[in-house]
Amino acid sequence: MLYTTTATNTDGINGLVFLSDFPEKIKVSHPLDNDLGFNPEQLIALSWSTCLNATIQSLLKARGYAHINSKVDVTVDLQRESNGVGFFFDIKAVATIWTLPLDIATDIVESAHQRCPVSKLIKDAKTVQLSVQIAE
Repeated sequence: MLYTTTATNTDGINGLVFLSDFPEKIKVSHPLDNDLGFNPEQLIALSWSTCLNATIQSLLKARGYAHINSKVDVTVDLQRESNGVGFFFDIKAVATIWTLPLDIATDIVESAHQRCPVSKLIKDAKTVQLSVQIAE
């Protein structure tokens, strides 16, 4: 094992979350309220964008493109199930790599998507999309 953490929530959607390896309490809140605090949608977006972009940057460096910049934008939409019972996340990620040809950038992003631990958790979900774009 390389790293482990445990999150504990005792308050539900509005309250505090505790991490086993972080001394501060983290406030969480409902996404439709104006209360300060992170919501699950934000945490998923933060998690995937950070993990996927770190993996992309690692692959860029390994392939001799350490000087090339990248970014990952993740949008998470909270949706109601069509039958009205329950909810789901519609997640769209856009990976942007500067100045590389689209085919090379796409190969790097697809490889990163196969390696990124968060991508491995969500990649087979029907409501997850990943696209690649080039920036000049």
